[in-house]
Amino acid sequence: MARRKIIAGNWKMNMTPTEAVALIDELKPLVVNDEADVVFCVPAIDIIPAMEAAKGTNIHIGAENMYFEEKGAYTGEISPKMLVDAGVKYVIIGHSERREYFAETDETVNKKVLKAFEHGLTPIICCGESLTQREQGITIDWIRQQIKIAFLNVTADKAKAAVIAYEPIWAIGTGKTATSDQAEEVCAAIRACIGEIYDEATAEAIRIQYGGSVNGANAAELFAKPNIDGGLVGGASLKPDFGKIVNYK
Repeated sequence: MARRKIIAGNWKMNMTPTEAVALIDELKPLVVNDEADVVFCVPAIDIIPAMEAAKGTNIHIGAENMYFEEKGAYTGEISPKMLVDAGVKYVIIGHSERREYFAETDETVNKKVLKAFEHGLTPIICCGESLTQREQGITIDWIRQQIKIAFLNVTADKAKAAVIAYEPIWAIGTGKTATSDQAEEVCAAIRACIGEIYDEATAEAIRIQYGGSVNGANAAELFAKPNIDGGLVGGASLKPDFGKIVNYK
């Protein structure tokens, strides 16, 4: 059975609550697609109004991050219980910007992945290499390490429900995009790695996105590749162009 595409927008630190509602109202008719899951991962303060604005549509609301503890003295963090209570189904974990600016590591990513599954949240687990790492020829080794640590102590049944987002760091917000062949090569390697950790059935079930300057013009070519099951979209998810990405055919 073919894997269902999942196309998610990562809003990053954009959109006030008022702007979020207006954007969802604008995008609602543009992102209707019965053949793909559509997710808007929004800033924490936007989650409640976004949930309300998306009610009755095919849009799922996700979070951009969460902490790996249930509650406590962690000023500024958001717990999985808070996300679940708000109705969130998806959460981005380990985005390169979280790793670069907020000192997240493979180990903290793993803790968050385990906690997300514990609460029935679907993690969108990010991995990706820098331009230096690609030029040094260590892309696949680097990605395999990120994947192996992220899935430490995750059961096969839970892993099947996960989403992995491959985002070459050098292509995020730069206007540069990995070629469809480059993206497919890494996504295929990720699937092979999951097969090594678990089994072929798990590798075939897991959905792998490509992210990094995805737009309406290149989405169809990228998503046509056998190991690319959708996209994690940054800037273009804040514009009507996102409708072209969701309806890429």
